[in-house]
Amino acid sequence: MNVIVIGGGPAGILSAIKSAEEGNNVTILEKNDRCGKKLLITGKGRCNITSSIEMEDFIMNIPGNGKFLYSAFQNFTNKDIIQMLEKQGVKSKVERGSRVFPVSDKSIDVLNAFLNILKKLNVKIKTNTEVTEILVNENKVEGVLTSKHEKIIADKIILATGGRSYPSTGSTGDGYKMAKKLGHTITEIRPSLVPLTIYEEEMCKKLQGLSLKNVKIFIKHNKKTIYEDFGEMIFTHFGVSGPIILSASTILLRYKNVKELLKNKEIELLIDFKPALNKEKLDLRIRRDFEEFKNKQFKNSLNELLPQKLIPIIIEKSEINENKKVNEITKEERQRLVNLLKEFKLTIKDFKEIEYAIITAGGVDTKEINPKTMESKLINGLYFAGEIIDVDGYTGGFNLQIAYSTGYTAGIN
Repeated sequence: MNVIVIGGGPAGILSAIKSAEEGNNVTILEKNDRCGKKLLITGKGRCNITSSIEMEDFIMNIPGNGKFLYSAFQNFTNKDIIQMLEKQGVKSKVERGSRVFPVSDKSIDVLNAFLNILKKLNVKIKTNTEVTEILVNENKVEGVLTSKHEKIIADKIILATGGRSYPSTGSTGDGYKMAKKLGHTITEIRPSLVPLTIYEEEMCKKLQGLSLKNVKIFIKHNKKTIYEDFGEMIFTHFGVSGPIILSASTILLRYKNVKELLKNKEIELLIDFKPALNKEKLDLRIRRDFEEFKNKQFKNSLNELLPQKLIPIIIEKSEINENKKVNEITKEERQRLVNLLKEFKLTIKDFKEIEYAIITAGGVDTKEINPKTMESKLINGLYFAGEIIDVDGYTGGFNLQIAYSTGYTAGIN
């Protein structure tokens, strides 16, 4: 059987591997000059292969239509991908937050392992080949047309073109257009796992580049907590980013009337800089520091408590005179400082544009795809894999696992 895979990302590669193992004649059509361009930049170039958590807990980490993936996750698990790569000599390690990385810390090693498997299975890879149309006859696929005006015949087609995030890697939403032309519903395309812009932009600019580990964040609307998380974040010239912010964006994205609330400055981001200490213990810690530096000015007393970049901002927001001697600071002023460090408030303005997103929320409606096979319910012989489907998860290897599992499921069928 002739199988065409449109797109050479992780989902396309896995579907090609499995389809070829089933004895099919498989061709990957990739519009870039190489496969796996987006894979190379995942995990900051280290490739966050998957998550090491139990497979039954994966769905809880997929806020976008997680239940649709139940069969796919059973078909191909995190252990399966780790084993597949180990057979190719790519050993892996588990880091904080159950994230799995190659021991080498190089995403190119993961990509080369995949390419070696494709080579052994005689999968043809045609790069610089953009598909412009999927050809259908009597509700069944029969092939594709390319931008080079070629017609390539196929018995089955797997559409794995990715979403619309990172357009420089080739994810420009072509697959949505092709699926829509064939009658599929495309749900609203939105950025997910995306940095957040902040109304207090000038403050963020002053803090730009400050990376904070082990902080806790709360996202609140009318004092109600929408999301909370612990881990790493970073200030940027427009707002905030980093793992806990990216995961927060996927939840915020689904919050009722979120666009309206953001416009009205109703969504707050609270940062707890010292989550290991409650207010009483933090007060004790500050009093100890103040005792040690009692003859110093306030502005010179916070060096052991806070990163240098943060000190001027904290001084300004605490409304304590920076030149005041530490032993003159009142209990009320100290309490203000404690509250500020436990609940540093910022107002969320918006989500950064889709070009900055790690993945896309939205895509081909899951109601129109058979979850057990990934085949279209509308067109015979058309299958979907990866980010083109309306599924998306938190940061931490979950989205790559979606790509492998849906790709494998499409390939085996």
